[in-house]
Amino acid sequence: MIGQISGLLIEKQAPGIVIDIGGIGYEVRVPMTTFYVLPSLGSTIRLYTHFVVREDAQLLYGFAEERDRALFRSLIRVNGVGPKLGLTILSGMDGNAFASCVLQGDSAALVKLPGVGKKTAERLVIEMKDRLKDWDVPVDVLACGSADGGVRADAESALVALGYKTQEASRAIAAVNDNVSNSEELIRLALQSMVKI
Repeated sequence: MIGQISGLLIEKQAPGIVIDIGGIGYEVRVPMTTFYVLPSLGSTIRLYTHFVVREDAQLLYGFAEERDRALFRSLIRVNGVGPKLGLTILSGMDGNAFASCVLQGDSAALVKLPGVGKKTAERLVIEMKDRLKDWDVPVDVLACGSADGGVRADAESALVALGYKTQEASRAIAAVNDNVSNSEELIRLALQSMVKI
């Protein structure tokens, strides 16, 4: 099991990054909440990791905070939620916003996340409520999805609804400046960045 990884950040292409450790480049998939806080290329970083071995692949998932990795591990234990959907959920909203949604029983807000249907959202609320009962939600996260991740999740969902692939939408949102305060402006800027490509 690989629990953490430290090295030189040599590539960033959401949702994947490459970290150089002694001349070997490790591909790591990260949620957008981690991607947003990554330093510039050439910087040294440390991520908490979760290693998944499948019949056809070996995948490494990375998180800026140990708490986010713990949440990811809890998410993938929910029936119907695999690593890919777990990463999508944590890309759509940060851990505090997700915990707030679950603790408030707001499955409607979770359905807005790409790939989360009504049944999955209800299952997440039911199965995660006990696991998150000790999660300290900061005072500034008053309502479910009120953190910046909610704006980005809304914008990404809108782009997916327009027919873009989730990965394309994530990349376009990541390319936009962090100072955007509403989803409409974020969507407009993301669409402009995709046209330039």
